[in-house]
Amino acid sequence: MAEPSDEPKPATSPEAGSFGAVFLTTFTTVFLAELGDKTQLAALLLSAESGRPVLVFVGASLALISSSLVGVLLGRWLSRVLPPQQLERLAGILMIGLGLWLGRQAAMSMFPLV
Repeated sequence: MAEPSDEPKPATSPEAGSFGAVFLTTFTTVFLAELGDKTQLAALLLSAESGRPVLVFVGASLALISSSLVGVLLGRWLSRVLPPQQLERLAGILMIGLGLWLGRQAAMSMFPLV
């Protein structure tokens, strides 16, 4: 019979966090990240223009679920091929890059070159 190891379990193990803690952290993070973003504004405009808020809600919800699924699957795969520190660094670089790109797009729309 093998003796239990004193090594800590990796963060990717199912025991890494309780169901409630992972669920609440994920819900809060995504909810706050989505407030006031372009997706929410697009849903607001589509609802106002179409006069069909229930259909807009269903469409926007399915789109968010689908894009979240892509993120979860990609995150699971990346967690197997990259160490956590490198994954965090990569995510930070991507966020900075997206922020700069979106800032450039906003500046170009505000101050168009003739």
